[in-house]
Formats: sequence, C-alpha cells, structure tokens
Amino acid sequence: MNRDRTARTNDRFSRTRSGGSTGSRTANGFRSSGSGRPGAPGSQGRSGGPKRSGGYGRRSSSVSGEFALPVTITPALPAAESFSDLDMPAPLLAALASEGMSVPFPIQGATLPNSLAGRDVLGRGRTGSGKTLAFGLALLARTAGNRADARRPLALVLVPTRELAQQVTDALTPYARSLKLRLATVVGGMSIGRQASALRGGAEVVVATPGRLKDLIERGDCRLDRVAITVLDEADQMADMGFMPQVTELLDQVNADGQRMLFSATLDRNVDLLVRRYLHDPVVHSVDPAAGAVTTMEHHVLYVQGADKYATTTEIAAREGRVIMFLDTKHAVDKLTDHLLHSGVRAAALHGGKSQPQRTRTLDRFKTGHVTVLVATNVAARGIHVDNLDLVVNVDPPSDHKDYLHRGGRTARAGESGSVVTLVLPNQRREMTRLMADAGIIPQVAQVRSGEAELNRITGAQAPSGVPVTITSPVTERKSSGSGPRGRRGARPGQGRRSNANTATPQARAAAAQRRSNKAA
Repeated sequence: MNRDRTARTNDRFSRTRSGGSTGSRTANGFRSSGSGRPGAPGSQGRSGGPKRSGGYGRRSSSVSGEFALPVTITPALPAAESFSDLDMPAPLLAALASEGMSVPFPIQGATLPNSLAGRDVLGRGRTGSGKTLAFGLALLARTAGNRADARRPLALVLVPTRELAQQVTDALTPYARSLKLRLATVVGGMSIGRQASALRGGAEVVVATPGRLKDLIERGDCRLDRVAITVLDEADQMADMGFMPQVTELLDQVNADGQRMLFSATLDRNVDLLVRRYLHDPVVHSVDPAAGAVTTMEHHVLYVQGADKYATTTEIAAREGRVIMFLDTKHAVDKLTDHLLHSGVRAAALHGGKSQPQRTRTLDRFKTGHVTVLVATNVAARGIHVDNLDLVVNVDPPSDHKDYLHRGGRTARAGESGSVVTLVLPNQRREMTRLMADAGIIPQVAQVRSGEAELNRITGAQAPSGVPVTITSPVTERKSSGSGPRGRRGARPGQGRRSNANTATPQARAAAAQRRSNKAA
C-alpha cells in the first residue's frame, strides 16, 4: 500500500468530517461529546488499474460535497418499461411474475438493460428507490448456470453494515433460489466458523461487510480471483466508516476484467476514488438530485428548550404507531430507552454495542409491532426497511446532511408518505439551518412544548401511561427459539429463525417477498 498517499487522504478526510460542533450538543441530556469518525480512503489500485482509471481525468466537484458524475463514453441502452422486455432467464422472470412484479422502478428500468449487457454502472437513487434489485437481478442473471468451487465465489456484494447485508440477502434470496444459486452472508458479530463452512460448501454469491470478508480471506476460507461481478452498495457510508482501505484491498483481488456496479443514495468525494479507479466507462443513472429529497416526505424542525426536551421526546414516543428515534451515542440510546420503558412506552435500543442476535431480535420485534419505539444510533440509518413507518425523529440532530437523509430514509419508502422531525435546541439552530441547506430541504419550522396541541398535530404526541413496562419475548418467538437448524452447510446468519417462515402459507410468503423486493433500498 502507498502509505504516503494514504496518510494524505486521511488528513483530507479528517478535515472534511471534523467540521461542525459536537460538544455543544451535550446540554440536551441525550448526547455525550466525542470526536469525528476516522476515515482512511486510499489504497493501491489493482494490476488493471490504469485500464479502469483512464478516460475521465480530473473532474470538478459539485455542491454539498458531491463530485461531478462522469460522462459516459459509450451510449447507454434505452430504459426498459417492463421486466419482460429484459434479457433475463425464464425462471427469474417467472419468479418476478409470481410476486406480482411486472414494471421496474425507474432506477431498475434505466440500469438493468446495461448491467445485463455487462456494462459497469454508477447509480444514485434515494433510499427505497429499488437499488437492491437494480443490481441484484443483473448479478443473478449473469451468474446463472455457473457453479462456484469451494471457497471461490463468482459474485460479490459489499455493504457497510450487518443490517444492510441481511436486507440484501432477504431481497435476493427468492430470485437466487429460482436460479438454483447459493448465497452466503458474511458479516461480523456472527459465527465465523459457520460462514467459513458456507463458503467451503460453495456459494455463487457472497453478500459481505468488508471487515469480516477480509478476515475470512486471511484465514484461507475465501478467494476472490473468480469474482466476475462486484457490487458496492452504499459506498459513501463505507468511506465514512473508515472501510475504504479494506474495500480497495478487496477490489484489487477480484477478476481484473470483471463487471463493477456502484449504487448509493449519495455520492460524495470519497466515492470519487472508487469511480475513477475501478469503474470503466460506466453507465451513469441518477434518480434524484444530490439532496436525495423525497416528495412524499415532510420535514419538520421543532425548536425546543433544553429543560423540556426529555418530556417532548417522551410524548412523541408515546404516540399511536411506531417511530424510530435517533441519538448520537450508545449511552444516550440506553438512557432514553430505560426512561421510556419506565414511562410506559414499549421501547427497545439498537446500537453497535448489541450483539447481532440481539439486534436482529430487536428489529423483528419492532417490525411486528411488539416494540413500538426503536431508539437507535446511526447503525439503523441504512439497511433497515420497516413497512408503514411514518415517523422518524432526530432527538439529536445529525452531524451532516448525508446522515440526515439516510436517517429520514427509514420512512416514505417506495412511494409511501412519512415525516422526519428534528428536535433543535437554541444553540443548534444555526448549524441545523446550514445542514438543511446542504440537503436541499426547506423544512416546516415550529416552536413547541410538551403537552401542546401543535406537538400533537405534527407528531401525534400524547402523554405516556406512566405504568412501567417490560419487553418480554412474543409467544411465537419463544416457541421458535432453539428450533432452527444449527451448523447446516450453507446456513446464513439468522437462517434458523427464518426457517420458521417456511411454514407460513404460500400467499403470506409471496406477499412478504414482494414487499422486500419492491421496497429494498
């Protein structure tokens, strides 16, 4: 690795991420101060680097930290108006038809003709726009008919978080099954032995987070030299989380002449490195402007006083219906969750300090309504889809406009409507105004207090019962615990619990698959 180059890139990245004020938010009682996340983009290109990096030169940057999209040299194929117009295997088309899917989302219709033809693709679309099937259908169709050897997958999807890896796996599984392709999910927080066993048994498609995949490669349990199709999903978050050196190291190991697809809701300057180095004459498609705003989403900035913020938050949490509340630190999440439970609100915490089984169990309970309030750090800002979620609350305002867009992207998905509410203290107003401008959003602004009608009108807030609650396992969850298959070859994380879904009616399974496929981001 070119250490000098990496060091310079890190310095630039640190300066970019360190802007703004974090210490000023400690006064609200939910957030403790902390430094920005370290990043380390930059790594040597693979042997085919010059071939892939040529043709663009230096491009000027656009507003809000995004780079100018590259100009496609080879004209793109026209968009498809129906899945039946696409050159995909018959079993795959039948699987789509059986789930009632005939018309692709815009990003799918625009990119699939080109990705099915083997073109590199750079796609930007808001959360819920259908990015998962935009790359997933092409990946599966082009892999169909091939068989992977032990430890040598044929296609790779890299994602930043465990939750997004599971969502991608869930969305692609019914289509992979129709083509008799084997999927393996490789993420941290789960048994590395089981994941190694799945790779040894042979998996055509691997969905992975960079760190765990790197560990398996170093153990000798995986090789990437036969990977002919590589997808980077939410690459900008991988850069923000400091994964860029691992990502470039992995990309340097895949087939030098293979296909690359990069999809994300935002494309900032850190992603420009990947585009220049690894995409060759890509087809570029952007569903949304840089801000990624959604027309069916309402944005509210609520001015609150520090002494009243806890009460305001509690009343919003006690509303009828589910809500996700975002805070900045694990400690703040746990503190608010405990407070809500003692106030009579069915709340659960989700953050990086929880084990993967705990996180999966919490999400399952939230999706079924057993828990009505999910209190989370940014670990939930991407890769989580919940049907009919109409409210997201930023108890702590996010640090930049990208975090704001991805937090808000948990609601108003796939054409549904929803609201994003941000609670802002007096000393945060100027910073929030700047953040909204960067996001290209003009919010509705109001001054509110707990107990007021205006707060109820905007959020559905109401007084909590005041009767402490304890979250116990649902009956179905207790019956299924420990009953799933263990150590089965090719088993993926969470498969023991998912196996119970196989006992559901065919209609229920089809409906669930359709929701996952249509609304996966």
